[in-house]
Amino acid sequence: MNYALVLIDIQKGLDELHFYGGVRNNLTAESNCSLLLKYFRDHDLHRVFIQHDSINPESPLHPSKKGHEIKEEVKPTVNEEVFHKSVNSAFIGTQLEHWLHQHATDVVVMVGLTTEHCISTSVRMSANLGFQTILIEDATAAFQKVLPDGQVVDAEMVHQVELANLRDEFAEIITSHALVKRIKSNI
Repeated sequence: MNYALVLIDIQKGLDELHFYGGVRNNLTAESNCSLLLKYFRDHDLHRVFIQHDSINPESPLHPSKKGHEIKEEVKPTVNEEVFHKSVNSAFIGTQLEHWLHQHATDVVVMVGLTTEHCISTSVRMSANLGFQTILIEDATAAFQKVLPDGQVVDAEMVHQVELANLRDEFAEIITSHALVKRIKSNI
């Protein structure tokens, strides 16, 4: 199997919780992304970064803002590919699909932020494009949401519901540990 790790929107601006709803789950998502990135680097497995270039000048992810930067724990090296997007899907307006085919990718492994937005959209599109897709549940996170009636939905519930929506039809949902164990058995 030829795996490719796709790290989506792991940017400093997503720490500005007030802009995104105030409360987030899985505060270890970035460290799990970092561990997977290290494993992929150490084993010379494919990896690619997606960076969100918000078109909203007020967004912490706007290219003019400090929050646009990719977080230090997953900073790409000079030789690693970074694609820029301005919509939720990592495939729209980027060369990601071409890059995955060029690198003969069998399995797309997605991690990053946030489960209910860019991760969900990218996972769905990956599956729709015919890629075997794995979403790492402990290497992504969600923000709480407010329903139209004003009721607040806990960030962990948002995360779990989105994982349930994606499971099986669009992606296999596993942990970081399970992925590493699987790759080791295939090497």
